[in-house]
Amino acid sequence: MSIFNNPPRGEIAQALWSQRRAWVVVALFSMVVSVMLLTPTLYMLQVYDRVMVSRSELTLLAVSLISLFLFAVMGFADAMRARLLVRLGARLDAVLAERVCGAAFARGVREPEAHRAQPFADWMELRQFLTGPGILAFCDLPWTVVYVVALFLLHPLLGLVAIGFALVQAALAWWGQRRTIAPAEALSQAQAASNSYLQGKLRNAEVVEALGMARPLRQRWLGLHAHAAQRHAALQGLTHRVTAWSKYVRYAQQTASLATGAILVIHGDLTPGAMIAANVLMARALAPIDHLVGVWRGLLGARTAYARLALLLEDYPAGASRSDPRADAGLTGPVAARGLRVAAPGRSEDILQGLDFEAQPGTLTVVMGPSGSGKSTLARALAGAWPVTGGHLSTGGLRVGYLPQETALFNGTVAENIARFQAVNGKVDAPRVVAAAKAAGLHDMVLRLPGGYDTPVGEGARSLSGGQRQRVALARALYGEPGLVVLDEPNSHLDDAGEAALLQSLRGLKERGATIFLVTHRAGALALADQLLVLNDGRVRAQGPRDAVLAQLRPATAVPQALPA
Repeated sequence: MSIFNNPPRGEIAQALWSQRRAWVVVALFSMVVSVMLLTPTLYMLQVYDRVMVSRSELTLLAVSLISLFLFAVMGFADAMRARLLVRLGARLDAVLAERVCGAAFARGVREPEAHRAQPFADWMELRQFLTGPGILAFCDLPWTVVYVVALFLLHPLLGLVAIGFALVQAALAWWGQRRTIAPAEALSQAQAASNSYLQGKLRNAEVVEALGMARPLRQRWLGLHAHAAQRHAALQGLTHRVTAWSKYVRYAQQTASLATGAILVIHGDLTPGAMIAANVLMARALAPIDHLVGVWRGLLGARTAYARLALLLEDYPAGASRSDPRADAGLTGPVAARGLRVAAPGRSEDILQGLDFEAQPGTLTVVMGPSGSGKSTLARALAGAWPVTGGHLSTGGLRVGYLPQETALFNGTVAENIARFQAVNGKVDAPRVVAAAKAAGLHDMVLRLPGGYDTPVGEGARSLSGGQRQRVALARALYGEPGLVVLDEPNSHLDDAGEAALLQSLRGLKERGATIFLVTHRAGALALADQLLVLNDGRVRAQGPRDAVLAQLRPATAVPQALPA
């Protein structure tokens, strides 16, 4: 069976394999370029050994015209392979960019401490190497053999000299690769740590400045930056030494080839024209190896990026996307947990330990408990943001609407944020956006904004107040009429009007049969609650119908407001 019928394993390898015909065409164009590079050598031979001897201007004209034509062919082939590489980059982007983005987001959820921008930087580095000068060095490398054969045809001694210097340069490239692997990886890790630390502080620049934390945090970052700079200096020093030795070998090769040719001319084994042509040909023969040494650092970076991306895509395979909230809600069922255990991503200790509960459609479950009891962890597990580590959790096949405790809006319009940036032909579903805003009691407030629903909010939505951001996020959670709605402290920034609008939204959700989980410190929603779930240290302290749980807790807490917060 042909090798072309056996695709490799791994998503990146398969994507590269899917473009194998294009890679073959690039190799063919590279072959044409490499063959045409023999033109200067042949031209010199003809000029020195034929034209100069015959003194024929007609011969010179013919040879020159042929050479110009061959140069035009070389230029055309070079331009075509460059154009094809650009198209290859676009095709690889179409195949892999979305997967890399999805896997990076999935890892961001599962591993909050991971450097989230690294996969995107890795993909850009790999793509640039595969579609830039780096890959051309490998396309040209096999033609070193052709040039060496041509030197053997001129004289065996010239071929032996070329082989000797080729082996020296190959050994130098291998030595450089072995010596630079560890420093390159250390530099990558140091730069990632420094950039991640700095980005985290810049995201909270207001707090840092207001509390006078800029100087000590800057000193810490300078320490990380200095460490990265030391790693960079070490790698650069090693790279420069390899480059310097490579230059020495290249210049020595030019001298040796010219001296060898001169000896052969002295003994009558070579013509002066062949001597000059051999010098050019030997330089051309060793140029791909020299070029490979020059792009070696890019090769190391691309290889490291490939390994990281392959591992990322393997750890976070492509799965079924969330149901489109624009689709009709067809699945219903109770939300139930049996022995539910949940841990924070990247940690082994369970936060929730053996929870059992059940919630029917059309009911409101209020989750209460002291800080650190696991309320937000339960909300994240119900929304699917955090994985279940033990037990069983069933959401009844319901589509989920989720309002996290930390409100996050994104750069775009109010309408785009409410619509979760889902658009058809660049336009959001306006009726559903308005319906979600009305369900959240937000419609009138949006109309008072300068641009209405088209008002840009900017990254982080700092142009809106905390209460406005929270109400927009609530409307986003209600977009598409999800069957399961999980609200984590949705009233933490609301005034009285916002609180009243929230309660009205909860009534509307119950009337249309949604299953609601509300995490709150306030007792205002207790009047609408069908059942209470009180947590403490990750375990259920009390649960059941609202009145029964209140009666159970009343001896310890005289009034609802004094319930465990």
